[in-house]
Amino acid sequence: MLIMTSETSHEEQLQLQKEQQHPVIADLCLHLSSKSSISTPSTALPPHPPSTDKLPSSSSSSSKKSKRSSIPLPVAAIRVLLNVIRRSKAETMMGLQADLREASDVMVNFAKLGGPIPAVLINNDNNTANNTKQQQRYLLAGRSHIALSSGCELFLKYVTRASLETPDFTSCKSQVLERGERFAEFSLAARDRISSVGGPFVREGSVVLTHGRSRVVESLLLRAALVEKKRFRVMVLEGRPDAAGAKSARTYEKNGIPTTVVLDSAMGYVMERVDMVIVGAEGVVENGGVVNKVGTFSLGVMAKELGVPFYVAAESYKFTRLYPLNNSDLPEMGGIGESLQFLDTLNWSASGSRKNDDGDEKKEESTPTSSLQDVKDYVVNLPSTVEVQNPPCDFTPAKYITLLFTDLGVLTPSAVSDELIRLYQ
Repeated sequence: MLIMTSETSHEEQLQLQKEQQHPVIADLCLHLSSKSSISTPSTALPPHPPSTDKLPSSSSSSSKKSKRSSIPLPVAAIRVLLNVIRRSKAETMMGLQADLREASDVMVNFAKLGGPIPAVLINNDNNTANNTKQQQRYLLAGRSHIALSSGCELFLKYVTRASLETPDFTSCKSQVLERGERFAEFSLAARDRISSVGGPFVREGSVVLTHGRSRVVESLLLRAALVEKKRFRVMVLEGRPDAAGAKSARTYEKNGIPTTVVLDSAMGYVMERVDMVIVGAEGVVENGGVVNKVGTFSLGVMAKELGVPFYVAAESYKFTRLYPLNNSDLPEMGGIGESLQFLDTLNWSASGSRKNDDGDEKKEESTPTSSLQDVKDYVVNLPSTVEVQNPPCDFTPAKYITLLFTDLGVLTPSAVSDELIRLYQ
């Protein structure tokens, strides 16, 4: 069943339904639902990636594999484009590039609108009631189309360069497939390289404040704790409306890192007690600023005011050729934004009816129906004349950022434009 918000137009619904049936979207969802084998290198990697001719194969690295890391969205998009090349009936580079551009546009448009994962792609090995809930989860919710668009543009630029270097169509197509696969494998290891260069900045006995759920940040902090054996505390902002920070807190706690979850509105209250702030990014723009989960801008302003270092961890395939000067310049991000309900969690918790998604603290006599009714009793119903805004991301200008931890090394915000030139030249 297609779940849409009241703010989604009929035209957008039809567009989304059409794109969900597209083989490119089915392929993207399959890649996103699979698990990646991301390796943790035992030694530091060079600050700049080698050419695709010299990329190591994934089997050559001796390391520990992550059980929970899903394939990053831009890498999944690159794999989808590789499959488009394999399926393409084009007989010229111009025709192939047109097929790739069409597939890229379909993925980006789907990401902008958001939408539930097609039911046939969700946990086909398990037909439990949980799957019905998962079918209603939005795939991207409008947040990640900047990173997806950046990854697609980077790959299309590479295809264009390859066509100029190898005029023969058959040879060029084979070369693009071979190097594209190695590029995707190399990109998968970006988190590990970022963890390697960013880990030394986490000091023994420090308090680290983070926001949202960034797998790059999680990888960096887990490496600092488990590999570098550092002892530190983590404070995580709750990350409403999707409780992203609270979910991330469970990961840290399970790995033995002392963790505290803080209300988003209390970020200023706890800032004077932290030693560093580290966040992820949906996109890194030309002027060195970042686009990330809403609240990051406020966090950056407070960190600068109190003299706390503010670090950003992001993969280079999230570097994007955007140049926003403020939040009004950000591209429109669709998704499930305006269909929010507000819950009085304080009184709901006090009522004893609290139950999390793991089933903890559930009353024995409670049933799914009664629990749902318990929640409804504490929903704050707003008049229809009250407007609700829920922007998924905001823009943090470069002046609030101390350093960026990337797979290209540790960068200052002013160095981003130079790296973008190198990536797209």
